[in-house]
Formats: sequence, C-alpha cells, structure tokens
Amino acid sequence: MATLTIRNLDDAVVERLKAQAKANNRSLEAEARTILEGRVPVIDRKALLAHVDRIAAMTPKDVKQTDSTIWIREDRDR
Repeated sequence: MATLTIRNLDDAVVERLKAQAKANNRSLEAEARTILEGRVPVIDRKALLAHVDRIAAMTPKDVKQTDSTIWIREDRDR
C-alpha cells in the first residue's frame, strides 16, 4: 500500500473532514481514504472505446461535421 501526504490543506477543510469522519464513525484517515476511493474512477478502456464507437455510429456519414476548434477560438477572442 502507498502513503499519500497532502500539504497546505486549509484548517477549515480538515475540521469539516473530521466532523464528517466522526458522523460516519470513522477515523480521519479512513474518511479521507473512503472519499478518495469513491472519487477516482476506474477507467475501463475497452468500455470507453465501445462507448466512443456507439457515439460515432450515430453521426451521419454524409454530413460534414463542423470543427469545434473554430468556435472555441472565436469564443476566446471575444
């Protein structure tokens, strides 16, 4: 198992985390571990690529698609 050190965490955040840990009958460390484990997704590359393929299959082949970078640049230039 790895060890993680988080520096410069605001005291108010730590106090909220401690209160949440107490409410869940866990230690501060266990609460932080539970939060991190729940927030970091496990990426299933095969499932992700299958999803991309499903989206691509919905795109008409005979319709020219707009390059979104043009819109993004226009928005940034405003």
